Amino acid sequence: MAAAIEHYTLDRPSFDKPVKILIVVAPYYKDIADQMIAGARAEIEACGGTHDLIEVPGALEVPTAIGIAERLSSFDGYVALGCVIRGETTHYETVCNDSSRGITLLGLQGLCIGNGILTVENMAQAQARAEVAGQNKGGGAAAAALHLIALSRKWGAQRKGVGFVPHGDEYQIASASKDPDIA
Repeated sequence: MAAAIEHYTLDRPSFDKPVKILIVVAPYYKDIADQMIAGARAEIEACGGTHDLIEVPGALEVPTAIGIAERLSSFDGYVALGCVIRGETTHYETVCNDSSRGITLLGLQGLCIGNGILTVENMAQAQARAEVAGQNKGGGAAAAALHLIALSRKWGAQRKGVGFVPHGDEYQIASASKDPDIA
């Protein structure tokens, strides 16, 4: 029934400088993951962006991998992909809540992340959300990351450096001060 509902989507952002995105995927359900990766790649490439892909063991490791990449690499944004299907235990709630919380916390720190980790009741729901010709939440997650990157670039003015900034255009060596009271 949800497929009959039409959803509004934003126009693709455009960029004056290239965009580089890291796709982080937990491929536990490989067929689902592969379709979402295809959707994410298509969306990134449609904006002229480039991407790298890494795999992690599960959805709980996705935020950690993004945090590591942010500290040690130079990506403009991230796409988080995976699929969590409800099972017989409460582990489902833990994985869904904690992976989402981790991604949200990273986003609140300023990282541009599209969350495409599916949290579904069964395989049929996962397949409907991963189809390349259908909803493809991988493409949607990439679009979200791209829009956040565009906002970041729009609002992100050149920051002044931290520390000493010389007054005017002239540089002064401490020992060559014209005023004996200034070091």
